[in-house]
Amino acid sequence: MTSLFSVASLVSLFTLTVLEIVLGIDNVIFVSILIGRLEPRQQLQARRTWMLAGILIRSLLLFGLGWLVTNGNKSLFAIFGYPFTLRNLIMLAGGLFLLYKTVKEIHEKVSGESSEGEMVTESKATSFTGIVTQIVLVDTVFSFDSVITAVGLARQVAVMITAVIIAMIIMFFFSRKIADYIDKRPTLKMLALSFLLMVGFSLFFEGLEPLHHTHIDKGYIYFSMAFAFAVELLNTKAKKKARH
Repeated sequence: MTSLFSVASLVSLFTLTVLEIVLGIDNVIFVSILIGRLEPRQQLQARRTWMLAGILIRSLLLFGLGWLVTNGNKSLFAIFGYPFTLRNLIMLAGGLFLLYKTVKEIHEKVSGESSEGEMVTESKATSFTGIVTQIVLVDTVFSFDSVITAVGLARQVAVMITAVIIAMIIMFFFSRKIADYIDKRPTLKMLALSFLLMVGFSLFFEGLEPLHHTHIDKGYIYFSMAFAFAVELLNTKAKKKARH
């Protein structure tokens, strides 16, 4: 336990926590948009479920670190001579799911239609269960990527799990503010959906890595998103001044 509180371990803990939060921004945005579909009294419960599921999934993956290192990059099968690993399959499935949900959400915003239709008779419990299930599925994909990042930065499983727990708690407290901020600004919500579209494509592209042997650096995506977000803030400020 003494090594856990060493300077090297504390530096690794801080660095990994910050990176987990940065890499989890896309997860927070997607979860915030989904939770926005629920009633206000259900949103807190959904956020708690997301936080606990995120901690549990990441902790289980980290506890199974030996199996992950052995089998995560192990070829499962080959297509036309190109070997695909478990990580490739998870990234492919997660990317396709994120692309589908984001395109569907954009279509609803543009056309003004609801994917559930105008049926008020739909069970609220089913809606809550369906959205929470989607949140857990997407969080599982991001958890796999998050764990791989943790493995590359820290050597102690205790440090990795502590960083994941701290990051998830911080994202939990800020997720509501992010959701409220996005819901009040339709253009910003469309910008966030476009950002998720890029993330979904990058996951899908990463899943096809055995075919092209290249990688899209997420730093480019985050930088473009930050730049677009800054421009949107300037536009909002200019509109407020024009009204006055």
